[in-house]
Amino acid sequence: MSKKRDNIKKSSGGMKRGPGRGHAMAMPVEKAKDFKGTFKRLLGYLKPRRIKLIVVVFFAILSTIFSIVSPKIMGKATTKLFEGFIMKMKGMNVGIDYEYILYILGILAGLYLLSALFSYIMQYIMASVAQETVFEMRNDISNKLGKLPLKYYDSHAHGDILSRVTNDVDNVSNTLQQSITQLITSVVTILGVIIMMLTISPIMTLITLITIPLAVIVTKVVATKSQKYFKEQQKSLGELNGHVEEMYTGHKIVKAFGYEEKSIEKFDEINDKLYESGWKAQFISGVIMPLMNFINNIGYVFVSVVGGLLVTKKAIEIGDIQAFIQYSRRFSQPIVQTANIANIIQSTIASAERVFEILDELEEISDRDNNAEIDSPKGEIKFENVKFGYKEDVTLIENMNIDVKQGQTIAIVGPTGAGKTTLVNLLMRFYEINDGKITIDGIDIRDFKRGNLRSMFGMVLQDTWLFKGTIKDNIAYGREGASDEQIFRAAKAAHADHFIRTLPCGYDTILNEEANNISQGQKQLLTIARAILANPSILILDEATSSVDTRTEVYIQRAMEELMKGRTSFVIAHRLSTIKDADMILVMNNGSIIEKGNHQELLNQNGFYAELYNSQFVGDKAV
Repeated sequence: MSKKRDNIKKSSGGMKRGPGRGHAMAMPVEKAKDFKGTFKRLLGYLKPRRIKLIVVVFFAILSTIFSIVSPKIMGKATTKLFEGFIMKMKGMNVGIDYEYILYILGILAGLYLLSALFSYIMQYIMASVAQETVFEMRNDISNKLGKLPLKYYDSHAHGDILSRVTNDVDNVSNTLQQSITQLITSVVTILGVIIMMLTISPIMTLITLITIPLAVIVTKVVATKSQKYFKEQQKSLGELNGHVEEMYTGHKIVKAFGYEEKSIEKFDEINDKLYESGWKAQFISGVIMPLMNFINNIGYVFVSVVGGLLVTKKAIEIGDIQAFIQYSRRFSQPIVQTANIANIIQSTIASAERVFEILDELEEISDRDNNAEIDSPKGEIKFENVKFGYKEDVTLIENMNIDVKQGQTIAIVGPTGAGKTTLVNLLMRFYEINDGKITIDGIDIRDFKRGNLRSMFGMVLQDTWLFKGTIKDNIAYGREGASDEQIFRAAKAAHADHFIRTLPCGYDTILNEEANNISQGQKQLLTIARAILANPSILILDEATSSVDTRTEVYIQRAMEELMKGRTSFVIAHRLSTIKDADMILVMNNGSIIEKGNHQELLNQNGFYAELYNSQFVGDKAV
């Protein structure tokens, strides 16, 4: 099995071959739905750089022409050497004209040098074109992602978005930088080589061209047979990657339930399938080069025989045969390159299409022109006859009315899917309401710029978010230009200062990418410190203590109480015991507020809230 696993690594690592690597075909690629439209749109990005592209084409043609002419000139030197050798054989006192040969070699050196110089200039300019193009494309994507509504991110896998922004744009970049110039040089080489071969001998050129249909037939037959195995290989590779990712991300659960053997069995099963399809795909596609070499060698034999006959009849010179064989050898390579580049371009246009799909997404509604501002928000919030649904034909919230006074704590409770988080999303304009109005201090939230609106809010969520950097930087994220003293005060208010100072580097401790070098409770205290530093007028707290131990929960509760002082607060609660002191509790179910009041009032109603509370209380007692 280990041999098979090694084989798979080779197989999966060597599936794609670049142009000119000797492979007449590549594995199947994703094709664009609208090739023509996407291609035109991609050309639109290249249009501002059309002068540079013209220069690239010009230098590509020059570089290729100088390279193509060289074998014909080299043939002159070969002919002169051959003539001198024949004269010596006949006993004639005539030496080899080394001066002429050196002259030819000098010309060749100059041609090769110019060809290399023009090729360098071409690549340099094309690199600039490619990077400028993808720079503009990345900017457009970045600007677009900032304007897309939250529902786009909710309805699309983050991995897919990331793949479009990185892999697909890189694919476009690589094709522009490499494949376009290769395509130009390949086409010029094919035309140039045919012309040069015709100048030497039309008959030998015809013999060389006859081998092309035979090569095409062989390639098509092999491609058809290997195509299905490449597809199976990709399918099995996807299954294997998915299985490995699933097993490694959940390795603790796998070990806890003793699932290791079954996991390995499933891996081996998928790996066997990948091995079978992989080696068949590689073997069958690998047959193409021996067959192509066989066909080309037959062509060389006929060219040599016919060329020899023509030399004996003095129709061509001996050096011309050498030049012709060089041309015929160079003739097949650009054809292979062109076929591979055509395949790569298909994949590139598909990548560009995936990028353009993001750019064509509907943006969130623009801010109104009459942008309202509040210097010192009180935090008085009203929901007036609010109606909302994620889909036009499905209403989630109907005729919602809430009146929140300054400094009140509003708890939102209810079962999963009741609409608790939706209410917060509407308040911060992550989603737009269908009807009604939401106001802050009497001003419709749609009259604020989104940035100004959201700056009034501070959020402490159940899922903590910290970035790679120092603890100090993570706390300071809540307020631009915060001083060290302000950061320390915020940390103390959040009961985080003590644990921070016990760390080896204190406030300069670097959190890793997942911030798993501190505990969950410590993460939560840092997010509370960040919110305290931001000094918002309105707070949104999503049950921040659900995944921590009892002692840490006490610290977090104290920190949250400090944070909530004098601020309007919305608390999404799962543990009802934590919101007994709330000024108002909104009980939600199926998008509607079914009960409203303080803790005691709701218990006295003996309704849905009382049932929820008692079920938790009984559960806690039982524990």
